Amino acid sequence: MSTTSPHRAAVHAQFDPRAAAYLSSSVHAAGPDLGRAAERVAALTPRPTLALDLGCGAGHLSFALAPAVGSICAVDPSAAMLEQVKSEAAVRGLDNVATLLGSAEALPFADASVDLVATRYSAHHWTALDAAFDEIARVLAPGGHLLLIDVEAPADALVDTHLQTIELLRDRSHVRNRSDAEWRALLRRAGVDAPSVERWDTRLEFASWIARMRTPPAKAAVIRAMLDEAPAEVRAALRVEPCGSFHVSTALWWGQRAAA
Repeated sequence: MSTTSPHRAAVHAQFDPRAAAYLSSSVHAAGPDLGRAAERVAALTPRPTLALDLGCGAGHLSFALAPAVGSICAVDPSAAMLEQVKSEAAVRGLDNVATLLGSAEALPFADASVDLVATRYSAHHWTALDAAFDEIARVLAPGGHLLLIDVEAPADALVDTHLQTIELLRDRSHVRNRSDAEWRALLRRAGVDAPSVERWDTRLEFASWIARMRTPPAKAAVIRAMLDEAPAEVRAALRVEPCGSFHVSTALWWGQRAAA
C-alpha cells in the first residue's frame, strides 16, 4: 500500500492528533490481554533477542514486553504515536525500546532475523493483510513466536454487520474486524499453523470511545441510533447499555513457527 494512499492519509488524519489520548486510554493501557501477553513472552526460553511491535500506537504492548526481550522495535506509520512511545519509554526507564516509522507490509529487517512479532489492536486497520503477513513470515526466525491481539468479529452475520458499521462510522480508518477463522488463516500464512487463543470481554464506554476519535456529533448520533434501534439479538450480543456503551470480544492468538 502506498504511503500516499487515501486510506493511509485517513489513518494519519485520525491518529496523529490523538496520540496522547491513546497513551491514556484505559482500553489500550490496561486489560487482561496485555498482562497475558507479557506472561507468554516472559515464559519463553531462550529469551527473544529481537521483537517487533507492529502498529504499536502509543506503545503499551512494547512497554509490557520490553522486560522480557533483549530489544523491541515499535513500528508505526504515525510519527506522533512514535514520539509518545519514545517519551513514555524514557519515563519508564525502558532503554531497550526503539521506534521505527513504517508499516507491516514493508519491514526493513533481514530474513529470519526476528524472534517475536507482536501486534495489538492494529491489524483491523491494515488493508494489505496478505502482504503484511508475508513480511512477517519473511522476518520471523524458525522457532520464533507470533502474538496477535485484536477484536474478534462476531460469528453471527447480523451482529457482525452492526459492529463493523458502527466501527467505521466512529473511525474512518477502520477496515474490518476479522473472525477467528480469518485470523488463523493469516497466522498460517506467516508460518504459524496451530495458534492457541484466549478471549476476554472488553467494555467500550461510549463517551470516551467517541471522544478518543473525536467522532463528529452527527456520526455519533447515528451510532447511538443504530445501537438503540438494533434488533434484540444484536443488542443482547453486544450487551448494549442504556448509555450506549457496549461490549466486544478481544482475543489473543499465540503460536510458534516451526523450527528449521
